[in-house]
Amino acid sequence: MAGVKGQVQKRGVERRRAMVDAAISLFSQQGVRGTGVAAIAEQAGVTPSALIHHFGSKDGLVQAVLEEADRRALARLSATPSSEPTLAEAFDWFVRDAEHTAAAERELTALHTTLTAENLTPGTALHTWFRDRGRALRTQLTALFTRAATDGSARIDLDPPLLAIEVAAFLEGAHLLWLLDPDQVDLPAVHRGYFEGLASRLRP
Repeated sequence: MAGVKGQVQKRGVERRRAMVDAAISLFSQQGVRGTGVAAIAEQAGVTPSALIHHFGSKDGLVQAVLEEADRRALARLSATPSSEPTLAEAFDWFVRDAEHTAAAERELTALHTTLTAENLTPGTALHTWFRDRGRALRTQLTALFTRAATDGSARIDLDPPLLAIEVAAFLEGAHLLWLLDPDQVDLPAVHRGYFEGLASRLRP
């Protein structure tokens, strides 16, 4: 029975992944508003009711797509939400992620940026998710700068929470400028320049 249960669970995971992959593909091509649940279900080879069963609603599926994008980014960097990188490792992660984004993730990045703007107001479907994601990023950055000041790899007089806000703002702003004008904004180069400059500013 345990083997059968394991096979059922595996099929469930694979089916869920297929639905998320189909949603990523269609959302990237047509946008969230232009993509219906039926089209996603058809591409994933499931019924619309099965899709709703897994995610609860279209908004639930959109959130799953955003979470999958974050998961893939961490996997590419061989990182986890609980990783504790050094300052140099973290800055390298940001640059490598920008390189990948510029080469292969424009549509997904545009989707993320558009949905952020659409959910700025409390009470909208994904406002809490985006707010909490931003808080989590700033918490991780604050911890990064605190560790760096403690282990001697950064100046001891830095302000970790303020630096966390600065870096988060840079990341959001750089991606927005690149999305608006990719021919003029070299996303990886902008990241390299910013983090090299920040490393220099923080050097003890």
